[in-house]
Amino acid sequence: MSTEARNLHWLLTNLVEEVPGLLSVAVVSSDGLLLLSSDPGRNTESRPDRSGGPKGSSADLATIVSGLGSLTIGAAKLMDGGSVKQTMVAMEEGSLFVMSISDGSLLGVHATPDCDMSVVAYHMALFVGRAGHVLTPELRSELRKSMESTSEQQ
Repeated sequence: MSTEARNLHWLLTNLVEEVPGLLSVAVVSSDGLLLLSSDPGRNTESRPDRSGGPKGSSADLATIVSGLGSLTIGAAKLMDGGSVKQTMVAMEEGSLFVMSISDGSLLGVHATPDCDMSVVAYHMALFVGRAGHVLTPELRSELRKSMESTSEQQ
């Protein structure tokens, strides 16, 4: 794994460890592919309860993040609202945050309903600021291959 990929993994691990209430985190490419996840090994068999993120695997969070990102971008265009910076969905049993990364990728976070939303948003902004300039096409390709090999091993 390249230094940039290791650094990005470190940033994601740091985000998950420093922010209370995070259940699952995913970085998704502009074309909807999972690049990085806080739980790459999670699958439905190992997760019978709802305590760790969306049902299924981190790929489910990536799908949700990608779809929500596309929806809000479309809405912003229709409303002449400019670029979407962040989307937040508050639910009875959790919260979902989606933040744009400069290269068109998205950072998605599923958190507990009692999380401090301002702390989550602040740390997401820090991650985006640090990761945005590193997500080159080469690194995105490396991360995709890494995620594919992880899912093939399961």
